[in-house]
Amino acid sequence: MSPRQDIDVRPLRDDGIPEWIRALNTGFLRPPSVSEAEIADRSTYLVPERTLGAFDGERCVGTFRSFAQEITAVGGAAVRADAITNVTVTSTHRRRGILTRMMARELTAAEERGDVVATLIAAEYPIYGRYGFGAATTAAEWTIDVPRSGLDPRRAAPDDGGRIDLVDGDDVRKTGPELYERFRRAQPGATDRSERWWRIATGALVLDRVPWTEPFHAVYRGARGEVEGLLSYTVDDRWGDAKQPLQTAKVTDLIAVTPAAERALWRYVCSIDWVTRVRTGWRAPDDLLPHLLPDPRAAAITSQADWLWVRILDVVAALEARTYGAAGALVLEVTDGQGQGSAGGRYRLDASPEGGSCVRTTEAAELTLGVGELSELWLGGESAVRLVALGRVREERAGAALVADALLRTSRRPWCPDIF
Repeated sequence: MSPRQDIDVRPLRDDGIPEWIRALNTGFLRPPSVSEAEIADRSTYLVPERTLGAFDGERCVGTFRSFAQEITAVGGAAVRADAITNVTVTSTHRRRGILTRMMARELTAAEERGDVVATLIAAEYPIYGRYGFGAATTAAEWTIDVPRSGLDPRRAAPDDGGRIDLVDGDDVRKTGPELYERFRRAQPGATDRSERWWRIATGALVLDRVPWTEPFHAVYRGARGEVEGLLSYTVDDRWGDAKQPLQTAKVTDLIAVTPAAERALWRYVCSIDWVTRVRTGWRAPDDLLPHLLPDPRAAAITSQADWLWVRILDVVAALEARTYGAAGALVLEVTDGQGQGSAGGRYRLDASPEGGSCVRTTEAAELTLGVGELSELWLGGESAVRLVALGRVREERAGAALVADALLRTSRRPWCPDIF
């Protein structure tokens, strides 16, 4: 086994793409073979200076990639983010500091670019906390037992003057991006979607490494004819022994900019002939769905977990980007103990519903917390009081956690509908 200093962490060169893909597939336990189609596809979007490989001689044993992203802060501001993905270390080279080296290099570069936060979706929970990331959003998936829901399929059409139309992938690529932009501007935690995302979601770009089933698409138009919601779903083909249809509809995307659109699209998918179960896909943990049904118990949570992880890189910019639930001030002692960034320090936050100002200060701290804990609180989904009870945040002044919750928490939970 090569010593640590012999592992070369470097930006990817064009001639290294096949070996990098092989290491990526190996790390994600996919067949390690590399097709020409995958090489050609990845070559279209890999940015060499944002794509790292760890090499033991000529063999790639670690992969790491980032791309530019925007994330919506509380209040609707679009914040620059460094989105991290494709992170692997080959099993033969674990516990040798490879990920730490790649992460340190990337976070330093992100700070130099002026990114305010870094984001990722964690395959495993324990890995990223040590680099200052915190689980800033969670997601839940429900399975709806349609016959128990209490919905009357004979009355599935919207009763508010709106209508639902089935559309094809071309239509979705025309109307979906603008609708999603309206949605994400109002949804803390939502990230932007690229043109490539829409091409993959609608089948205009089919990847040989990802099984493809063409989805159905439905849009909800309000009484004035404007598209206010979009639903994409697939349906399996299952029948019972007595020739009963037992199909399950799996929702792959449902975005809505009005409660009426959300209600109408859920009612629609629960009214499709032959469909007896609906799997909702990953939704916000406080989604309206269960209580849109006459019998909310018909929707059972089948999975719930952390989703988007955030690491604040620039505390001042992050806290000044969002709005707050009340007016008040708080002095925070932020620790950044792993040395992966420069977020540590003492800050005074003066907040109001219109926004906030944040400056470094020498005033006495009222709340001491790590950058990961601050990152969890930033989008409004976590409670400082809860983190104090867990021993992850320390009150330096009694009642400071209650003040933090009054300022930082939101009436609805943050949600990121996408994986990357």
